Amino acid sequence: MAGKKRTRMKSGDFILTILTLGLVVFGIIMVFSASYYNAINASGDPYYYLKRDVLWACIGLILMISTALVDYKVYARFAPAIISISFLLLFLLFTPIGLTRNNATRWIGVGEMTIMPGEIAKIAVIIFVSWYLSQDPSRIKSLTRGVIPLLFLAGMMFALIYKQPNLSTAITVVGIVVGIMFVAGLSLFYFVGIVGLGAMGIFGLIMTGGGEKLKRFMSFLDPFKDELGDGYQVVQSLLALGSGGIFGVGLGKSIQKTLYLPEPQNDFIFAIIGEELGFVGCLILIACYLLLIWRGIHIAMNAPDMFGCFMASGITIMLALQVILNIAVVTSSMPPTGITLPFVSYGGNALMLFMGAMGILLNISRHSAK
Repeated sequence: MAGKKRTRMKSGDFILTILTLGLVVFGIIMVFSASYYNAINASGDPYYYLKRDVLWACIGLILMISTALVDYKVYARFAPAIISISFLLLFLLFTPIGLTRNNATRWIGVGEMTIMPGEIAKIAVIIFVSWYLSQDPSRIKSLTRGVIPLLFLAGMMFALIYKQPNLSTAITVVGIVVGIMFVAGLSLFYFVGIVGLGAMGIFGLIMTGGGEKLKRFMSFLDPFKDELGDGYQVVQSLLALGSGGIFGVGLGKSIQKTLYLPEPQNDFIFAIIGEELGFVGCLILIACYLLLIWRGIHIAMNAPDMFGCFMASGITIMLALQVILNIAVVTSSMPPTGITLPFVSYGGNALMLFMGAMGILLNISRHSAK
């Protein structure tokens, strides 16, 4: 019996490991397929995005192994420092080292190296909120000691990320905070109230924002009304999904990736998956995500302490929110907001941090074997 426990402590959650690595490999294949023509057009090298994606995947693998080996309880000691650094990085976006691409300032550039503070903020709030609530679980029952301080934190994060602008990441960060609060024992009455007020607030921001935000929202309601303007990307995405049918046109045979769908390797890679692998391919991919989410829930429920439970819950909530938001955007179920599909979309920072987060889940699962 003791031998079995030691084996589990060494290996962690096998299903989570296989699913994560499988999704990363699948993502590398689909990034190459989706980006082939765009890479030629942008750099003259058809393997440009492939090489960079493989590099980030290797870095992510190293980070995943490292976080799987480091005791997750270590993060609790540095939680206040981690959230402070995250806020500092978000503020630095609005200094000369902040990089603006496609009318959005989401990157900090130092030489050839760029980082996305919005991606780091997701991990930072998971660690901090988990630490804050695990220190005194009764805080979640108090408006002044738990609910209001954490909502203030979420609001500050939302404001800084929304200003980039990056609405989807801002929604994800707030969703993570509120989700961990709910797991910690936030009453259903408060939870429903917070979600309802948040939804109304986001709708109000979009409707009163005017200009580009309002136009993008209106294009989501009827993308074919301006199919060559604001609705162009969503229309091309829907055409790709529709063209795939049940079984797809075949891997590498997408038409929409031939410079019809802008940046197909990024936020809209799910559309290329639908075109090349069809409805069946999309279902299998979604099933993999559901299995991964299930393993995250399982690890959270079997965590050895509250900090581990809240951390595992936060990581799982982050994964679920991004999958839902990305697919919703690609299928024109919500306005285009610019959020990656975990492990699959091209994007070094997101891939690396998600793999690191999976390593934390693995470490929690290893300790739960005790």
